[in-house]
Amino acid sequence: MGLSTHVLDTMHGTPAAGMAVALYTTQGDGATLVKAFVLNPDGRNPDGMLIEHASLRTGTYRLVFDVAGYFKARGVALPEPNFLNRVSLDFGVAHADQHYHVPLLVSPWSYSTYRGS
Repeated sequence: MGLSTHVLDTMHGTPAAGMAVALYTTQGDGATLVKAFVLNPDGRNPDGMLIEHASLRTGTYRLVFDVAGYFKARGVALPEPNFLNRVSLDFGVAHADQHYHVPLLVSPWSYSTYRGS
């Protein structure tokens, strides 16, 4: 239970190890940083859950993924300006007693997400 994320690099067919990610709580136009981290070799937060079950609250959140920085570090030649720089996902937690998993599948030119399990 709690909040987690996982990023898969669909260009290379691998987890997005080394991608920088930031988690924020949001309210209106404001955002407060909760934590920033770099994905482990499995494309996940090295500390496990982003927010543990007991600490997860209903409300709105934002995950920001440094897509361009990740692909540049992998040696991918990106145009200037990049098509995708940072991907921001704004989402809501309506039931704090449930698990919210927010995966990202990403390439330099596209991304998709869904509420996972």
